Amino acid sequence: MPGGVEFSGRLPGAFHAAGSSSFTEFLTQVAPELLPGRRPLPAGLVVEGAVPHATTIVALSFADGVLMGGDRRATMGNLIAQRDIEKVFAADAYTLVGIAGTAGIGLELMRLFQVELEHYEKIEGTMLSLDGKANRLATMIRNNLGAAMQGLAVIPLYAGVDLDARSAAEAGRIFSFDVAGGVYEEHGYDSIGSGSLFAKSSIKKRYRPGLSAEEAARVAIEGLYDAADDDTATGGPDLIRRIFPVIMVATAEGTRRFTDEETAGIVESIVAERRENPGA
Repeated sequence: MPGGVEFSGRLPGAFHAAGSSSFTEFLTQVAPELLPGRRPLPAGLVVEGAVPHATTIVALSFADGVLMGGDRRATMGNLIAQRDIEKVFAADAYTLVGIAGTAGIGLELMRLFQVELEHYEKIEGTMLSLDGKANRLATMIRNNLGAAMQGLAVIPLYAGVDLDARSAAEAGRIFSFDVAGGVYEEHGYDSIGSGSLFAKSSIKKRYRPGLSAEEAARVAIEGLYDAADDDTATGGPDLIRRIFPVIMVATAEGTRRFTDEETAGIVESIVAERRENPGA
């Protein structure tokens, strides 16, 4: 329960006073202990493999917007902590966010970011610009710097449709971050996480401007497949358990997640081709 809430159920004055459009700033004043970056941590570094880590995320722009995909594996050192974790989410109606790094903190930060964007819209009556959203996320990552320096780092990948873009070709934009809150715009495609080197190299060979959503999904899934081929922390498609990558798109019409049937069709096609040419 936030500090200052009376047992009578009456909220303190901070809940009724006009204030910042940032929910994070409001929470800093009312209940700072609820923010991930404000929690006290024991001295020293987190032991490697002590907490689950999320791994590879890819994003690429296509003709109508942006697409983001993530594998489903979380690891603890050399162990598989979870086979079907989800790391890609809709941040709001027009943007997507994926996480790599400490899974628990990352998932909490993403939920807080979703609330941050919704809170801004309710207070201001309008959406933040895409650059403004990316900067808000950068601030939240910067606030987690203390935990990151102790081994609990979280790195997001952010992508969305810029409704103010001059043309549809320029609408899909991708942003990467560092643990200190630096934000960088990427062009065409990008990848984060332990398998990002292999995924990005794979996408580089297949990407071209103007892809359809289905073509972009195939490029993304092949990138994740190649990452799983060389990185033990990245999970490949599991045809036995029917566990497939999460694939989402954001366009001017909103966000959409590919159904398991759609993703399964692409995965099975790729696996069939790899039987003939395992190295692609």
